[in-house]
Amino acid sequence: MRTAIRNFLILVICLIAIVCTAVLTQSIWHEDDYKVAEEAKEQQLTNLTNKSIEVTSSSDSVELASYQDEQSAEVAFRRFPTRTVLATGYTAGYESTGKTEDHPQYGITYSGLQVQRGSLSTIAADLNQFPLGTVLYIPDYGYGIVMDIGGAIKGNKIDLYYEEVDDVYNNWGKKEVEVYVIEEGDGSVTEADLNQWEQAISTETVPVIQTN
Repeated sequence: MRTAIRNFLILVICLIAIVCTAVLTQSIWHEDDYKVAEEAKEQQLTNLTNKSIEVTSSSDSVELASYQDEQSAEVAFRRFPTRTVLATGYTAGYESTGKTEDHPQYGITYSGLQVQRGSLSTIAADLNQFPLGTVLYIPDYGYGIVMDIGGAIKGNKIDLYYEEVDDVYNNWGKKEVEVYVIEEGDGSVTEADLNQWEQAISTETVPVIQTN
């Protein structure tokens, strides 16, 4: 009888030990799973943070490069002589030239070439101050070449060509500005001259400040 009781107690103790071991093992597994999940979350957060830093750094690098390019161009312009002028704007229209679109000379400059507004734009000037073919850089306007004259454009005055009257008033108006004399003209200007300067600007053989 005593032997049976003792064996029964041993069996109960073994069962209790097995249950405790199973519970402890399951708890350890759950804890390990939790740690793995937490580590995965932390890794994801770290990756996202690193990506954010990379994007921010890339954006900062682009902005810095753009700023440095602009600063380099401004420094490059300093090698050219400057002139302070009173600059106004004009169009090819009746309000500026007295010619309508059906006039045979509409849009034709004193040089015989058509007015243009682009990377190299038409400028009217006093030819005693700026001979035909003179290339200027005008801040906030861009490169221009003297191709035209005007009745009111005398002395240190220049007229900047715009395609529309609204552009004259909205983008320029009338202002005193310091311009850079990139090259003084020889009294003539041809299509070949325009092409040559436009290529120099597009390839940045001359300083170029990029605008938005």
